[in-house]
Amino acid sequence: MSTINESVDTIQVEQATGLDESLHPKSAADRTVKPRDYIFMWIGDGVNLGNMTLGASVIVAGVATLNIFQTILAALISIGIISTIFALNDRVGYREGIPYVVQLRMSFGIKGKVISSLLRGVPAIVWYGIQSWIGGTALNEIMKIVTHGSFNNVVVCFIALQLFQIVLSLFGFHAIKWVETVASVVFMAALVYVFGILMTSHTADIAQNWVQAKGSWGLPFFGLIMVFLGNYAGIFVSAADYSRELKTGISDKKRGALYFIPITISYGFVIVIGAMLAAATGVTNPAQALPIILNNDYVSVFVSAFIVIAVIATNMVANIIPPAYVITLLTKLKYKASVTITGLLALGAFPWLLIQESSAKGLNMFILIYSAFLGPVIAILLVDYYILRKQKVDMTDLYKDDGSFAGYNPAGLIAMFIGAGAAFLVVELAWIIGLVVAGTSYYLLSKFAFKNSSFKKGTIFEK
Repeated sequence: MSTINESVDTIQVEQATGLDESLHPKSAADRTVKPRDYIFMWIGDGVNLGNMTLGASVIVAGVATLNIFQTILAALISIGIISTIFALNDRVGYREGIPYVVQLRMSFGIKGKVISSLLRGVPAIVWYGIQSWIGGTALNEIMKIVTHGSFNNVVVCFIALQLFQIVLSLFGFHAIKWVETVASVVFMAALVYVFGILMTSHTADIAQNWVQAKGSWGLPFFGLIMVFLGNYAGIFVSAADYSRELKTGISDKKRGALYFIPITISYGFVIVIGAMLAAATGVTNPAQALPIILNNDYVSVFVSAFIVIAVIATNMVANIIPPAYVITLLTKLKYKASVTITGLLALGAFPWLLIQESSAKGLNMFILIYSAFLGPVIAILLVDYYILRKQKVDMTDLYKDDGSFAGYNPAGLIAMFIGAGAAFLVVELAWIIGLVVAGTSYYLLSKFAFKNSSFKKGTIFEK
């Protein structure tokens, strides 16, 4: 099977919709990201302070809810699920060159996709703000050391970093490639150094507060898996936004490895470092915990600088492009205007409230709530593409405003709300419950309900 649908008539697409060209299908000639760059991109995304904070969340008020073995096992299970879903959901974007917001049309309709696209865009903007606040905190640490304490203003650093990211994001994937390559290499090196410090100088605290803890194999264990999945739920649900940039000719199996390898290296290591930092210092904000364990101004400047780089790298991949596509879709604005608006909205996400010590549980709850909806969305997309459509979609029809995908797909919307409703019954397990219930509901509704629906065209239920 061809890796990209060359049959899509670009001129017809341009005439059929008023969409910005950034949302049109990408041809093979437009793909510029090599497999090596793709691996670096996901390493750079995984090595971030948000993941480190989630790793630190296993230590609550100095007491570990999970021990080292339980934490690592939960991480490995999460990584396996994440990589599998990435490899499955990226296929339509890779083969057809379409972004996530257009992919949504298949399952929810041109009008119905508004709700599901916002469920991806809003959490990304919030995380954009959270990551930038952590980066602003690290930048402030640098300024305090450089100015010998005369400068100390996290808000100013946060705004300055945010403005820089807005400018950088205007260059799109061209900027992402070099940012991610630099960030992944140097920050992993910095983390290895931090790991060495923790293992040589803080082993007693780590052993007492985390390694030797009794922990739990119950709801806290599975709840941590759900939180980690929820943290990535927004990224793998919009996998098409990334795979459409990847060079053609790569098999599905090799492309799956492009997710599993970097996520295992970065995600797993960062989670462990986060838990170790919290156990050693009792502080869950990594930007504040790292200077405590290093206790050296020069090293603190070095590590804080790479915290800032890692924040930029993470935002460039996970938190800028997807919501920018959503804004472009909903407002008809050009891509550059949309990424600017995305950055300004992140300023108003109040990240300084979400990242406080007292807000750790609230942040986890926020992740669980939006993942209660994103679990159903990913299930519906996979059932629709693999089971109902057998991986065959009329791309020209998908871009027509008056085609078979016009309006709302009631089966998709109802299944999403059924899945989310079921997820809220046990919010700690929201993602997996929502995924199973929504996927099953979507199949049954597509088969037995709405007999005259145009969304049955091209599916196994078409008459």
